[in-house]
Amino acid sequence: MLAASVPTVAGWRGSALARALPPGDLDRLLASCDRQTGAGRRDRAILTLLARLGLRVGELVRLELSDFDWRGGEVTIRGKARRQERLPLPVDVGEAIAEYILGGRPTERQGRLFVSAGDPPRCFSAKRVRTALWEACRRAGIAPITAHVLRHTAATELLRAGASLIEVGQVLRHRSVSTTTIYAKVDRERLRELARPWPEGEA
Repeated sequence: MLAASVPTVAGWRGSALARALPPGDLDRLLASCDRQTGAGRRDRAILTLLARLGLRVGELVRLELSDFDWRGGEVTIRGKARRQERLPLPVDVGEAIAEYILGGRPTERQGRLFVSAGDPPRCFSAKRVRTALWEACRRAGIAPITAHVLRHTAATELLRAGASLIEVGQVLRHRSVSTTTIYAKVDRERLRELARPWPEGEA
């Protein structure tokens, strides 16, 4: 069989493009949360953290009330291998979280930031976060996405705002710069600056 002699296609690491939400879809996703209800404020805070700070689902569910330094404008993230890192807390992220704490979170429950409104309140699981994201996609009328798409969205928006790849890697808490380089391919304007012009007169 000739098919057996055909070589396999090489799968180069980092060759895929990072998928991010278009700005309009992100706006619709956040707007789908009913800010007049506690559940809506909670879900909006969850989506804002995922899309603005690029948190992993595991990092999000481990957030505690004590992780927020409101005076200093910082938040402590518990990442992989029990690493703890402090990140600046953007104003819109802080406002979404404060709105949830003051008008959606059970006041008697201490510890974890995200808890259910049931009796008794229970800490959010990774599965519950994913469900909240899929429900928001349904309300917004966009195709279901994973939390990792919002992580890519956070990186893409940082690049568009002028951040360097090193700064993006710091926000996403990458251990290696090579992990962050996948986002260079989605910043087409910067790639155009790097492209060399075609030599004139060449066939």
